[in-house]
Amino acid sequence: MTRSLRSALQRFAGGHISAHQCAALWRADAPPALAELPPAYGEVLDQLLMRLESSAGFGGASCSFDQQALVDQLALWLDKADARLARPSGRDGR
Repeated sequence: MTRSLRSALQRFAGGHISAHQCAALWRADAPPALAELPPAYGEVLDQLLMRLESSAGFGGASCSFDQQALVDQLALWLDKADARLARPSGRDGR
């Protein structure tokens, strides 16, 4: 379910799409996964995507927005979401 998100993140990290394009793809493709995850996942993802979009104005890195750190955080979010979605009781909030 998160394969398209991982692909967009890899394309962004490889310089093939912009931060705005990556965030737009994530916002378009994440809702099915978010529907199966606890609300905190959506809140965290929204914050990460807002930071990613904001980072575009800083040319890649600044004291506030480091794009590589955001890529790493989004990859971690994906790993945790995939693990959560793989659980049989993925919607119980634990």
